[in-house]
Amino acid sequence: MPPSTSTTQISLTTTVLLLFFLLSCFFPSFFHLLWSIPLALISPSTYIPHPSPTHEPCSFPKISPPGTMSWFQKSITLPSKSRGSYLITDTILKELPEIKEYKVGLLNLFIQHTSCALSLNENWDEDVRADMSDALDRIAPEDRKGELYRHSAEGLDDMPVSHYQE
Repeated sequence: MPPSTSTTQISLTTTVLLLFFLLSCFFPSFFHLLWSIPLALISPSTYIPHPSPTHEPCSFPKISPPGTMSWFQKSITLPSKSRGSYLITDTILKELPEIKEYKVGLLNLFIQHTSCALSLNENWDEDVRADMSDALDRIAPEDRKGELYRHSAEGLDDMPVSHYQE
C-alpha cells in the first residue's frame, strides 16, 4: 500500500528543516546572511549587516555603524610590582585609548599570572586599598619560614598574591 500524501509531506518538511538546521550549524555565516536579508529590506537605513569577527588579533577597534555591535582585543603588560594592592585604572586608560569610542560596553581583563588577582573596589577613600592589602595579608600571610605553603618554587615574591584594583 503506497504511503499517504500527508506522511510524504511531513517527511519532506522534516528533511528540509533538518537540512536547514545542519547548514546553520556548520555554516553560521549562511544563517546570518539568510537572517540579515529580511532585516535589511525592512529597515535598510538602520540595519547594516556586520561580518562576524575574525580570529585575527586586532589592535584597533572596529568602529561599527550605530545600532551594531563591535569589539576589539588587545594585549597589554602591567608594570611589575611587589606584593600589595595597586590601582591600574590610569594604566588601562592609557593602554586602551579605544575605550573612549564606546558609551556602553563590557571590559574583560584576563591576567595571565597565576599569583595575581583583580578586584573592583570603590576608590574615593585612599584607605580602601590599604584595607584590602591588610585583609589579604591576614587571609594569605607571607611565609618567610616556609611553614604555610607547599608551593614555593618561584620564590617569596610569588607567594602569596599581588593584587590589582580597578
